[in-house]
Amino acid sequence: MKKISLTILLFLTLVYASKAQSITVTGTVTSATDALPMPFVTVAIKGTTNAVATNMDGKFSLSNVSATDSLLFSFVG
Repeated sequence: MKKISLTILLFLTLVYASKAQSITVTGTVTSATDALPMPFVTVAIKGTTNAVATNMDGKFSLSNVSATDSLLFSFVG
């Protein structure tokens, strides 16, 4: 009985962890001065190589983001 309980507990923990692992973050990057969309801004997860660039409308979609991750926005120009 104890072995079955531990197996069920382990299974439920893995299911919960797999559902809570990652999300997709979407958004639009705009200028603080004139609120125009900013193309080609790099949006990255801090400490990883997971990054995307905004499109011509300033929109981005970044996958595999954990709820505890920090996003970094960088722009050269």
